[in-house]
Amino acid sequence: MANLWQEDELLLTLHLYCRTPFGKLHKSNPDVIELAKIIGRTPSAVALKAVNFASLDSSIHQKGMSNTSKADRVLWDHFMQNSTDVAEQAEALYESRIKIPEPIKPIYEIREPRFPIGDTETLRTVKTRRVQAFFRRTVLESYNHRCAISGLAIPELLVASHIIPWSEDESRRADPTNGIALNALYDKAFDRKLISFDENFRLVLSERIKKQSNDEMVRGYFLKYEGKELEMPYRFLPDINTLEFHYNSMTKYNNLVN
Repeated sequence: MANLWQEDELLLTLHLYCRTPFGKLHKSNPDVIELAKIIGRTPSAVALKAVNFASLDSSIHQKGMSNTSKADRVLWDHFMQNSTDVAEQAEALYESRIKIPEPIKPIYEIREPRFPIGDTETLRTVKTRRVQAFFRRTVLESYNHRCAISGLAIPELLVASHIIPWSEDESRRADPTNGIALNALYDKAFDRKLISFDENFRLVLSERIKKQSNDEMVRGYFLKYEGKELEMPYRFLPDINTLEFHYNSMTKYNNLVN
């Protein structure tokens, strides 16, 4: 009888897929070997299972071998439909079963209101941290740890920016197709609806920025990139519908304030 993959094994392998460059999903990768030891599988089996997830990712063109199971597809579909739930579970398993190196502290984090700490609040805080960690790791890896506008490649200055804000859709808080890797300046501008992207993934500036065209800093950091196409990730392409939502939100907001 075949040794069927268990849910926790699939979750850990999905987590591996999300944090590992596609070209490193092979049996010689130390991370693959480590996970194989933890779950009692061979490195080849783990690498193949990770590639199976890649075959379900429509943004991956170089798919390699594919032998996806029903369980693989069920987990992937769940991830696409409610990434927050899957990400929290996968991150919890990752923390409990794999030693984590000290992470680079992001320059910007979601800050939620502080209330007296109790068991429920502590659990909520832990879950929030896990979802943030999963989202940041997956988005930055997908963009090769480079800002999608400027190309800046200093991890400490990069942010995994939500297209649909964290507070507006809980199910998409960890959805990597709802994220773009931006440096801290562009993340703030994107969040404040000062910039957006059109249907061709080109950078659009708000009138509030264009009115500052005499400012040398505005010319250097914004006008210089107007119309530039977003540097696309190699996987988890940004959802065009979420970008349309953001663009329309920026347009509506700017009509109100201008």
